[in-house]
Amino acid sequence: MTQSKETKDRNDLRKLPMMPIRDMVIFPYMMTPFVVGRESSVRALEEALNGDRKIFLATQHDARVDEPKADDIYTVGTIGNIVQSVKMPDGNIKVLVEGLERARAVELNDSDGFFVATVRTGKTDLEINAQVEQLTQRVTSLFEQYVKLQQSLNYETMIAAVRTDEPSKLADTIAANLQLEIPEKQELLDIFDPAERLLRVADVLDVEIEKLNMDRSIQSRVKRQMERAQKEYYLNEKIKAIQKELGRGEKNEFDDLKKKIETAGMPKDVQEKAIQELKKLEAMPPMSAESTVSRNYLDWLLAVPWKKKSKETRSIDRAEKVLNEDHYGLEKIKERILEFLAVRQLVKNPKGSILCFVGPPGVGKTSLGMSIAKATGRKFVRMSLGGVRDEAEIRGHRRTYIGALPGQIIQSMKKAGTKNPVFMLDEVDKMASDFRGDPSSALLEVLDPEQNSSFQDHYLDVEYDLSEVLFVATANVLHTIPPALQDRMEVLRLHGYTEAEKLEIAKQYLLKKQRENTGLTDKNVVFTDDAIVEIIRSYTREAGVRNLEREIGNICRKVARRVVKQGAKHKEELTAENVNEFLGVPKFRDSQVHEKSEVGLVTGLAWTEVGGSILPAEVQILDGKGKLTLTGQLGDVMQESAQAALSYIRSRANHLGLPRDFYRNVDIHVHVPEGAIPKDGPSAGITMATALASALAKIPVRRDIAMTGEITLRGKVLPIGGLKEKLLAAHRAGIFEAILPKDNEKDLAELPENLKSAMKLNFVDSMDEVLHLALEGPLPELKEEEPATLANVPPPTTIAPEQRPHQ
Repeated sequence: MTQSKETKDRNDLRKLPMMPIRDMVIFPYMMTPFVVGRESSVRALEEALNGDRKIFLATQHDARVDEPKADDIYTVGTIGNIVQSVKMPDGNIKVLVEGLERARAVELNDSDGFFVATVRTGKTDLEINAQVEQLTQRVTSLFEQYVKLQQSLNYETMIAAVRTDEPSKLADTIAANLQLEIPEKQELLDIFDPAERLLRVADVLDVEIEKLNMDRSIQSRVKRQMERAQKEYYLNEKIKAIQKELGRGEKNEFDDLKKKIETAGMPKDVQEKAIQELKKLEAMPPMSAESTVSRNYLDWLLAVPWKKKSKETRSIDRAEKVLNEDHYGLEKIKERILEFLAVRQLVKNPKGSILCFVGPPGVGKTSLGMSIAKATGRKFVRMSLGGVRDEAEIRGHRRTYIGALPGQIIQSMKKAGTKNPVFMLDEVDKMASDFRGDPSSALLEVLDPEQNSSFQDHYLDVEYDLSEVLFVATANVLHTIPPALQDRMEVLRLHGYTEAEKLEIAKQYLLKKQRENTGLTDKNVVFTDDAIVEIIRSYTREAGVRNLEREIGNICRKVARRVVKQGAKHKEELTAENVNEFLGVPKFRDSQVHEKSEVGLVTGLAWTEVGGSILPAEVQILDGKGKLTLTGQLGDVMQESAQAALSYIRSRANHLGLPRDFYRNVDIHVHVPEGAIPKDGPSAGITMATALASALAKIPVRRDIAMTGEITLRGKVLPIGGLKEKLLAAHRAGIFEAILPKDNEKDLAELPENLKSAMKLNFVDSMDEVLHLALEGPLPELKEEEPATLANVPPPTTIAPEQRPHQ
């Protein structure tokens, strides 16, 4: 390659070998050493050395690019003179280059493996005047300030370098020594006009001096803080030595507290708060009230489990065995618990589940929670919410109050000692609210798997993770639980037990437990099946088994007294005949059903908070003027059901053999016994309609049949709830046939097999079918001009029992 000859015209074009430079910008008047290693750069260097030793040096946009293209290189660079070049042992070449003048690459060509640049120099003459001299002095003064603040530059060397009368050289020398980023330095190199370049350098120096002053101020502040910390450390060490001489151990106690905080496994923010509280405690007089408050707070922070967990047992077989040992029946509940354990095996960090067991008292809700803890190997804690009406019971009081404590949630977690216990919230339906807040609203966060990982107690005032806790709530009813709280729980219903289930529970669990509680053995007291059935029928009337257990315990205590009197070998055998010797006169008759079929007397079925019960309804027809009287503490819905039943009877007067205006000459009295007990709900509609029809038509109602269902004005029978509990009540009362709404036929799946096989269930759509089944005699003969609708009523759907018990 033949290099063009340099001409006198400074703006002429010339071709020079070009070398891309990384991580630096080379200015004119600047002596710069660097190492050349890239093959293309070595070739460009050799070409320059073979010619007039001139080379064009331009900076890369990105230093990481090994083989830059023309677009990767800034167009403005510096023409340099190669002062010295030394080949190193590793093959690289170390060169020393002196910058001569800035130039702009008009064209870049890649020839023979290196770049050749066609450059145009752009020297601009500057006329020296008063304004330029003033600007030069200002820039020199600013640079002196900069060098004083920038400790990495040698003051004498830098001041000597800028002693020049040439403004262009001054600007380039200062620009070359400023601690700037590559794009900022390149911006200064791009300015060809010396006056403009001086102004730009002055602006940059102003900014850099301000930054350095700010850095120095921050460093000074940090230094003062470090000196203060050293002073405090010295004084603390001196206090420690004085206390040691006085024989006081407070400091050792503080060290122990600090060590406990560091090893408690707290989250970082909680640990920082605890350390901060500890420092405040150290500065307080030991006997002050504030010191006691602070110490109690630290004790609570340390007492709550932050990382300790129970080793969870995830064996489904073992869990199934434990559940079957502890509880009889409850198949759906057990199945759900085993599903929960199965998910725990497949998912590493599953979200906590919140189960809510809803059912009448005594069916085993609380003991089921204990069994879950036993089956999973977790700790068990229980919190009773019955009567809780203060939000602080859940979230605690703030430390500003005297005697403040954490809420029951945190206290129970401390009691459990692990962060993954089974936590039972008992009687969640018994909460109330008043001016002190609504505790059910505070539970919304606790029982939400999406939120309870950051539960905040008012006393602790830090986030606590409840996401690994298995919450189990219990309730007798759902309607008193706020909908938002219900939505956060998975509701599992526990129904009442049948007589056969109670017998098995007594034999497998209750007898053994009560014998152990009273110190007896199976050689001292023996219960026959007939004796247990007699206790169930004559001495208890409940959906669960709590009273049954109580009566068995009552018998065992009386036997224990006889054993103490007559010797350890004394034995009592309980039979149906001698139970009354121990329990006295039976509390309930064997059957609550009325003794004979009567006109206007019907057996209905009702649901209560403690299970199902039978609900007799009676109607009396009196001479009068069409007045309807309702007694027995009936709620609004039940009163409306009675009025709807009467409207239906009036619409069917002809079919009942009644004159159309029969109601004008009679008063009708509807009464539901047990008047002290409030009753409400629509499910007694067909019961009252049947009683009205029977009383008006003077036809007795079958004594051995019970019924439940809502009635419409047109005589349609609508579905009801609580089917299982109502049928259990009928079964307990000795009624083995029932009339039920057709739409409740789907609920048969929830009934136990022994209940379905023992009862005859009739599913009906209309009131005509109800009367056809319930009345003992046929309705009066219809008149000829009236349509014979009742005679054409299709027979109702009937499910006959496999084996009907003796009534």
